[in-house]
Amino acid sequence: MDLRGPAITDRVWASLPYLLPLVDGVLFGEYLFRQFPALQIFLVPLAPLMVLNSGFFGLIVFFLIFLLVVRNSNINRFIRFNAMQAILLDIVLIICRVVLQILGPTLQGGLIIETLMNVVFLGMLAAVVYSVVQTVRGEYAEIPTISEAVHMQVR
Repeated sequence: MDLRGPAITDRVWASLPYLLPLVDGVLFGEYLFRQFPALQIFLVPLAPLMVLNSGFFGLIVFFLIFLLVVRNSNINRFIRFNAMQAILLDIVLIICRVVLQILGPTLQGGLIIETLMNVVFLGMLAAVVYSVVQTVRGEYAEIPTISEAVHMQVR
């Protein structure tokens, strides 16, 4: 672990925004959790956040992170980078949700929808876990295309 990198507190603060795509992405794991009920044990720590995420709360948190953290140049760039990356991961999930809602009636909940939802869930989970691990290590999590967009937004 590189001790010359961001402070431990900065690493913790930079990891917290990844809860947003994690909580929003649990919806896509619906079929996976049905097939493997034992995996639901991992949802227990997220349960309070999932309850709060109903309605406009997720949208409010989304805008608060963007306006109070990402756009605040007084906050460490490392924290702002990770907050913006978490927001972009959440936007990707929102787009996937819209696409699946459009395709849902056409595919009628068959194997294709289940596979797509599992892929989105596992991809999101991998991206969040990778990002949090890199953040805790004090390094920037470089996710192709998303991180490039983040670097352009966070100066």
